[in-house]
Amino acid sequence: MWIKAECLQRTGSFKIRGASARIEALTEAERERGVVACSSGNHGKAIATAAADAGVPAVVYVPEWVDPVKLAGIKKAGAEARLHGATFDESEAAAVRFAHESGRTYVSAYDDPWVIAGQGTLAREIIDDLEGEAPAVVLAALSGGGLIGGMAAAFRDFDLPTPHMVAVSACNAAVMRASLDAGQPVELPEEDTLANALAGGIGLDNQHSFALVRDVIDTHVSVSEEQIAAAMRYGVERLRLVVEGGGAVALAAILALVGDAKRSDESDLLAGVLEAHPDGPIVVVLSGGNVAPSALAALLSDDG
Repeated sequence: MWIKAECLQRTGSFKIRGASARIEALTEAERERGVVACSSGNHGKAIATAAADAGVPAVVYVPEWVDPVKLAGIKKAGAEARLHGATFDESEAAAVRFAHESGRTYVSAYDDPWVIAGQGTLAREIIDDLEGEAPAVVLAALSGGGLIGGMAAAFRDFDLPTPHMVAVSACNAAVMRASLDAGQPVELPEEDTLANALAGGIGLDNQHSFALVRDVIDTHVSVSEEQIAAAMRYGVERLRLVVEGGGAVALAAILALVGDAKRSDESDLLAGVLEAHPDGPIVVVLSGGNVAPSALAALLSDDG
């Protein structure tokens, strides 16, 4: 089993991949006008960083509950951060309106082909890390679908066996999974979750990521808040890695196979997938590590 530690990325998450790809694709006129994004934190920090590298003005909308570490990262990278809305969906609606009114390019965190393709570069790196071998199973977080959808699409471009893709949602942030169950994008009330990076909707007018995830992901599982907390602790105590809640869900799914006294249906489903692929590498993507030190300290001091 292999860990892909995107929590060690330049901006602390995989999001810099998609952000860089999108900024590089801007026309000269688009660069001059600037970009707008909405983010629970990681996409915003990535956009701010990639835009600053390219000399592009950036405005990032964030919901009022944004992690202070992520908000500070957005500002430090040079973007204008605007707190707006009690939910991610409210913040995103304001960001889209501003982009339309100002003529700036809106860069979606999940529903932009360039962003999705950028996230897919993870697939090439995984194959390189495995010295040309394709993994048998890949587990990664599912929110808007850009990460695991981009990876799954990219794996199909190689002349290698296609890995079994397992999308892991947080139970309290599972809009994409609910949308797939419904057969169309839906909205859900926002719930408190350690995996706040996965919070928010996928857009009722979703153009790209919903169909991609529907078509290329093999298995879906979800993890509880307790399982996410356990994975974050495991990251620090055993892996010596700081992993935020949204970045830890794939690890949480694996740990649930051995740590739960009562095996859930979700764990049984994942166990069946792993048993069906006994011979190849299993890759677990730790997708981000941006978490407030005080929140992590409180989690580590909690005996539960």
